Amino acid sequence: MDRTEENRAVPVVPEATMTVDVVFILAGASLLLAVVLPVALSRAAVSAPIVLLVVGALIGLLPLPEGVELTPMANRSFVQHLTEFCVLFALMGVGLALDRPLDLRRLGAWRKWGATWRLLGIAMPLTIAAVAVLGWWAMGLGPAAAVLLGSALAPTDPVLASDVQVEGPTPADGAEQEEIDESDEVRFALTSEAGLNDGLAFPFVYAAIFLATLGPVTEWGLRWLAWDLVGKTLLGVLVGLVVGWVLAKVAFRAPRLSLRLAETGEPLLALAAVLLSYGVAELVGGYGFLAVFACAMTLRSAERGHDYHAHMHQTIERLERLFTLAVLLILGVAMTNGLLSTLTWPAVAVAFLLVFVVRPVTGYLALWSRHDTCRVGDHVLTRGERAATAFFGVRGVGSLFYLAYATGAADFGDSQVLWSTVAFTIVLSVLVHGVTATPVMRRLERARGL
Repeated sequence: MDRTEENRAVPVVPEATMTVDVVFILAGASLLLAVVLPVALSRAAVSAPIVLLVVGALIGLLPLPEGVELTPMANRSFVQHLTEFCVLFALMGVGLALDRPLDLRRLGAWRKWGATWRLLGIAMPLTIAAVAVLGWWAMGLGPAAAVLLGSALAPTDPVLASDVQVEGPTPADGAEQEEIDESDEVRFALTSEAGLNDGLAFPFVYAAIFLATLGPVTEWGLRWLAWDLVGKTLLGVLVGLVVGWVLAKVAFRAPRLSLRLAETGEPLLALAAVLLSYGVAELVGGYGFLAVFACAMTLRSAERGHDYHAHMHQTIERLERLFTLAVLLILGVAMTNGLLSTLTWPAVAVAFLLVFVVRPVTGYLALWSRHDTCRVGDHVLTRGERAATAFFGVRGVGSLFYLAYATGAADFGDSQVLWSTVAFTIVLSVLVHGVTATPVMRRLERARGL
């Protein structure tokens, strides 16, 4: 037998790595889980994100192809854009789901959102400050990295907080706007807060970037206050209102039937609304996240009781679920591939303090009342409802986006520690809030006689 025949006779042993076929199988099984879990676990004390994180962690234990790194640090740009789309779809879904109208011209409408303004104006800044101080004092982070940590971890996530949010738009054809409202003040407060604070965290992320690149606050503070905090916020909201108004006019009142998408039932208008509002806002310098939420609210305000809103919401919800699946699987895989290798005990302490102390205390302070009940606008929150609203400040996908965005814009020096701390905090939040959400919300519903 010559050398050629000898080589031909030796069987080729495949490397013990994840092949393309295995990837397809894992992706299909994971997608099936994402479809089945929300219904299967709807009454259980285990949330779908918990299961997906565990599945991702198990996948991460499989041998990967040589040279492949599945950590957010090694794939920062991909993680940034993946989480960006995930948050965008969630914000559109949240805006379409809210039944309570917000008419900017009526003071009474503003009062009905009283719990939201309290959480945004009191709880969120206090949370940013508290986490930043803890990061600086306990973890030894520099000022810029500490502010970034607080800004990234402060917002209530619109993606992973679905278990404590409103379920979707209420179909009520022919109903007037005032006749449709939220019956669950806890779910409304958490949903509306998540819809707005993911955009309102951006100015503070920019503050961290400026600290890292421009130096002391005296060098950029006034510009940040006038433009990054106020100007870009107003511009983002304005773009969202205009885009939403135009699309609503087309969908519901266009002269040609082919353009009245509400009658033809084409739900992809919601996807167009996401891309248009976000793209225009970012192009003119406003905050795109706020623009998407404002656009969704404006769309919903047109023909509020029309079932077309439910169709759009269902489409966006499916897209959000798909992107959430990818984010959670990647996070789970990264957990068992070195993401938590730089996690320190002070960082663990900060994560526990945020979930169990900082957010509950700041949230309760925001909804403080000397009486057993707290009146916010036309609605009342009992002591137990205030405690639940304060506790369920879920950390999630938005935190990953802000961290990826900021670490791509500036060098914070402690980026690996920041990634491990944020990832651990998200996992802790998913576990704690995922296990407690169903029994707590069920108990509140029983107390209200529902």
